[in-house]
Amino acid sequence: MKMKKLAAVALAVVMSVSMLAGCGSSNDKKSAESSTSANGTATVKTAKDGVLTMATNATFPPYESYEGNDIVGIDADIAKAIADKLGLKLEIQDMEFNSIITAVQSGKADLGLAGMTVTDERKQSVDFTDSYATGIQSVIVKEGSSIKSIDDLKGKKIGVQLATTGDIYAKDDFGEENVEEYNKGADAVMALTSGKIDAVIIDNQPAKSFVETTDGLQILDTDYVQEDYAAAIQKGNTDLLNAVNGALKELKEDGTIQKILDKYIK
Repeated sequence: MKMKKLAAVALAVVMSVSMLAGCGSSNDKKSAESSTSANGTATVKTAKDGVLTMATNATFPPYESYEGNDIVGIDADIAKAIADKLGLKLEIQDMEFNSIITAVQSGKADLGLAGMTVTDERKQSVDFTDSYATGIQSVIVKEGSSIKSIDDLKGKKIGVQLATTGDIYAKDDFGEENVEEYNKGADAVMALTSGKIDAVIIDNQPAKSFVETTDGLQILDTDYVQEDYAAAIQKGNTDLLNAVNGALKELKEDGTIQKILDKYIK
């Protein structure tokens, strides 16, 4: 079995910028409101007039999680900075991860920001902005587990969050019959602690948060998969895609995104 490899924990801003474009239907255009950016140079179509609506799954610290009644984290801060650049108010909608792309496709949400990895399969449904960070898939096991390497996962029960890249990779590498899907990463971790599964594959930063707050768990000191994170945008909404990419470029160049990453990644 050919396994995927990557470097150690990394979360770095991607500085290259490319503009993506697509073609949308007239129905999509009619269903969206138009908003003018703060500098008045572009008009973007958004789900609600004057509002940038972000779809996320707030069980993915430090990218998004609840602090009281508020959703906070890397993605929330980046979305707020983008909205400010575009002269829009940010509204965040929390939903199951596998509903985010559907919300963006239907125009109910303008952005899907949820530590989402760019994949060829997802590109068939939505457009992606330029990447703003990189992430790593990690493996969580119980302390003292016999699982010491990726190869040791063969034949084991592996927990994943439904529709994530961890879900995809685990099925590809270890077979669907060995993968248990959960709506939330936290549910997979609970299944691990209760002995229902042998390991959890999930992005490294949430993995670190879960291990820090749950006794008896550890992250394997081994490499698995490296990924690029980006925001999903409805296909055909080229004006919004270009506007968000422009905002991201400015936020990278002025150091804002790096400050946000440093705020949450110690």
